[in-house]
Amino acid sequence: MSLTVPVALAVLAGAGLATQSRVNGTLADHVGSGYLAAVISFGSGLLWLSIALLFSRRGRAGLRRIARALREPAGQDGGLRLWQCLGGAAGGFFVASQGLAVGTLGVAVFIVAFVTGQSVGSIVVDRIGLGPGGVRLVTLPRAVGPLLTVVAVATAVSGDVGSPSALALTVLPLLAGAGSAWQQAVNGRVRAAAEDVLAATFVNFLVGTAALVLALGVSMLFDGVPHGALPANPLLYTGGAIGIGFIAVGVAVVHRVGVLLLSLSMIAGQVVGALVLDAALPDAAPPSTLTYVGAALTLLAVAIPLTAERRATPSRRTPEHRDDGERGT
Repeated sequence: MSLTVPVALAVLAGAGLATQSRVNGTLADHVGSGYLAAVISFGSGLLWLSIALLFSRRGRAGLRRIARALREPAGQDGGLRLWQCLGGAAGGFFVASQGLAVGTLGVAVFIVAFVTGQSVGSIVVDRIGLGPGGVRLVTLPRAVGPLLTVVAVATAVSGDVGSPSALALTVLPLLAGAGSAWQQAVNGRVRAAAEDVLAATFVNFLVGTAALVLALGVSMLFDGVPHGALPANPLLYTGGAIGIGFIAVGVAVVHRVGVLLLSLSMIAGQVVGALVLDAALPDAAPPSTLTYVGAALTLLAVAIPLTAERRATPSRRTPEHRDDGERGT
């Protein structure tokens, strides 16, 4: 089967992720807390997924398969370890970082920093075989892509070097990007055990919401109760729904394309979407020339390994694109 469809879905999901960053960043400004905004975003997604499970017999069966897989001995085929179900915690950290950093960095710089961590993390995750597709070796095109993204983020944020607070905040999306690569890998494992995208996505949101509620409670101990007001604009509550689409696409196609190619495809959507948002929205600071240069370098970093992957796919059916059961992962 061609890579075109899964790659196109991943690009669309990436564009949605850039939109989610803007939505959650604006929501955080209204409610006065990045953690509270993240709880609202993830919690709303969990609510929608819970409703969907009420009407999905397949989804409920998937949850039972996950429970059985967790009871299997470690290392046994089809078994899951508890830590492999914790991908939602990384997703929760990413959503919280949106609320904490987007307002200062802007969507474009935030996304470029995020994809740097994501691309470098993805090549590591693929190399050690954490995803359901098993080990994917480091080739020259795969190595060039992450290297170029590091150059891209350095270029994109160089205009803000004079602002120590802004420069320090780039650490959040960098770490969130690395966490996203790990999240995609373990979520793919959960999806393989569940044999259902809805069940795997629900587990991701359940874990993420729980982690964010805990983080909100800790933040309130130090900073007090947020004093912002819930906004009336319904669009600011769509972050959870967007997140469902992003996670669902990831768990559905990661076994087919691998963590790195999935991440690179999403990066393309994120970068283009972020620039469009920062350039088009009236309340956003327009991207600087350096941001455009950094974004262009990021797209080049995506194109190199993506082109190599597409050329190699027809002749690489064995062993990288065989079914999981055939590969013995």
